[in-house]
Amino acid sequence: MEILILGGTVFLGRHFAEIAMKRGHSVTLFNRGRHTDVLPDVEQLHGDRDGDMEILKGRNWDSVIDTSGYVPRVVRKSVRQLAQVTDHYTFISSISVYEDFSKKHLTEEASTGKLADETIEDIGEGNYGPLKALCETVVQEEMPGRSLIVRPGLIVGPYDPTDRFTYWPWRIKQGGNVLAPGYPQGPIQWIDVRDLASWILDLVEKKQTGVYHATGPSEPLTLNRFLDACKDTLNQTARLQWIPEQILLDQGVEYWSEIPLWIPKTANMDGFLAVDNQKAIKAGLTFRPIQESIRDTAEWAQSRPAGYQWKAGMDERRENELLTSFSNKEV
Repeated sequence: MEILILGGTVFLGRHFAEIAMKRGHSVTLFNRGRHTDVLPDVEQLHGDRDGDMEILKGRNWDSVIDTSGYVPRVVRKSVRQLAQVTDHYTFISSISVYEDFSKKHLTEEASTGKLADETIEDIGEGNYGPLKALCETVVQEEMPGRSLIVRPGLIVGPYDPTDRFTYWPWRIKQGGNVLAPGYPQGPIQWIDVRDLASWILDLVEKKQTGVYHATGPSEPLTLNRFLDACKDTLNQTARLQWIPEQILLDQGVEYWSEIPLWIPKTANMDGFLAVDNQKAIKAGLTFRPIQESIRDTAEWAQSRPAGYQWKAGMDERRENELLTSFSNKEV
């Protein structure tokens, strides 16, 4: 197949390109040219989907994979230009599209979030999910019956720029006392980027349409089981010290970013890390062992330059202060 990837040099798109080429497909990337050292053997066309896309004119592709759409106006411009030169359009959305995460096991039919002003283009301030939902609508309007919408959960693995998963394998590999947030039985979900990219390419090859969640694993996973798996895989001498979540909140600890994969009960978001993934599994989505994702992510993190500035996770000094304070209170 001739496949065009919008984006393609950072994380998911990078894995798309690598896997597609291994399968014998011809891959073209369209991006702003900020990472020309990545995938040097892949054809890259440089432009701006919110500006100059002239370089795409006169070309045809069997399928387009959009990994970089966040604003409906910009997505509509891209889809309109490409609708006449491709048979199939895949849009990478997010499970963040939903209106209410207070309940677990949301299906793809659950209500999505709405914006009072749909002209807003700032993806901050809680707008990210509703904007992604609007982007989905744009794709379905412009290419009816020819679009695949995928809503991933937290995507993890090598080259992840967010560090929201990478922090835990890296931190536990360092050993010592590790601050872990209560409650230990909190459900978590994530998907290895390689499993996600491979499965989506399976669907692209079949010209599959519709809307799918894409998160895992296949069986329910809790935070304590995940952290224990990190210990078993990387460093069994690490000691988890579980601090009640109210104490962390009282100390101003930021969930999800400062302590990744933790969402407190008081946030009323039990469903955010517990959506229904059965539709995707029935469509062929499979998951590698979690230990493999943990090990490979830790090895990749170790290869990054010294002095790397983490995007998520707790500062060492802050962690030590909280651990010491909690230990003193216990005494």
